[in-house]
Amino acid sequence: MQKDYYKILGVSRDASAEEIKKAYRKLAHQYHPDKSTGDEGKFKEINEAYQTLSNKEKRSQYDRFGTTFQGGGAAPGGGFGFDPNNMNWGDFQGGDFGDIFESIFEQFGGGFPGGRTRRQTYRQGSDIQAIREITLEEAFKGIRTKIEFKTQVLCDACKGKGHNPDKGFSECSTCRGQGEVRVERRTVFGNFAQVKACDDCFGTGQIPKEKCDKCKGTGRVSGTRTVDLDIAPGVEDGQVIKVSGAGESGERGGGTGDLYVVVRVKPHETFTRKGPDLFMKQEISFTDVLLGNKQTAKDVGGNKFSYEIPKDFNFDKPLKVKGKGMPKFGSLSRGDLYVTFSLKRPRKLSRKAKNLLEDLGKELE
Repeated sequence: MQKDYYKILGVSRDASAEEIKKAYRKLAHQYHPDKSTGDEGKFKEINEAYQTLSNKEKRSQYDRFGTTFQGGGAAPGGGFGFDPNNMNWGDFQGGDFGDIFESIFEQFGGGFPGGRTRRQTYRQGSDIQAIREITLEEAFKGIRTKIEFKTQVLCDACKGKGHNPDKGFSECSTCRGQGEVRVERRTVFGNFAQVKACDDCFGTGQIPKEKCDKCKGTGRVSGTRTVDLDIAPGVEDGQVIKVSGAGESGERGGGTGDLYVVVRVKPHETFTRKGPDLFMKQEISFTDVLLGNKQTAKDVGGNKFSYEIPKDFNFDKPLKVKGKGMPKFGSLSRGDLYVTFSLKRPRKLSRKAKNLLEDLGKELE
């Protein structure tokens, strides 16, 4: 009896190519042999229907004759006839070459029959991102701090193994102790057998007789991880620090993920920052300007210093004080400090002060 491919995919006979693809993906996901709801026979049937209806020429033949004729009929072993010299490569537009060749390599363990080795399946722990906010003063000096966060941590009851090794193991009934299961796939090149690690025993071929009660066999539990973090002087806002092996713990002794800490530097009330350079505003008196008196200030580290204003200095521009900025990350040198001045005006002037200024004004004319 001829199969109704439209009925298999659950679409109408006038369904668009996009509707056919959408229906196929939904059903393939549902009936994939690796899923708990999987059905190998149904999965093959869905793939067969999609290979025909996703190709314009094959679909046209199927609609007219109830079958397709390209490929010269079935090849021995249930595959498709294949002649690379006479093949219409346009027929494979709906296929996935990545899946096809992955199946071939899975079958032969990397390229050659007999080359397979038993593969144990471990779930690698995920990477984790955290944010640490610091002050500009802390960024100037550098700090050692702690990061605390909730994640999956190693089960202390079984040391991450997920079972009690003293109780022994029994042979896995699913893979019969092989650690692998064979899944056949039908493709446009023919039938290929995919060999994959057994999901029940995780590729070991053995089932522990006693799983860990605390972690239920996963080797990890929900907990809190505390990580020491060194933030070097000169760290910039948004800079990311990687702490290897400080992320989520893997399952059954699988590798631990990494921790990525994003450093956020709080705005400062006195200084603004551009890379290693700092910018600040400072009031200056009229007499200091005229007499060229030295000015004093404090850098972001709280250290007091003095500096001179050149006689020909243009107060419309900032004054550069060399080496009084932020430390350059990973270096012993420092950036510069740029000071913008505002004139400090006295609130009241005595008659004597006014007279002196008037005399000064006449002298400067």
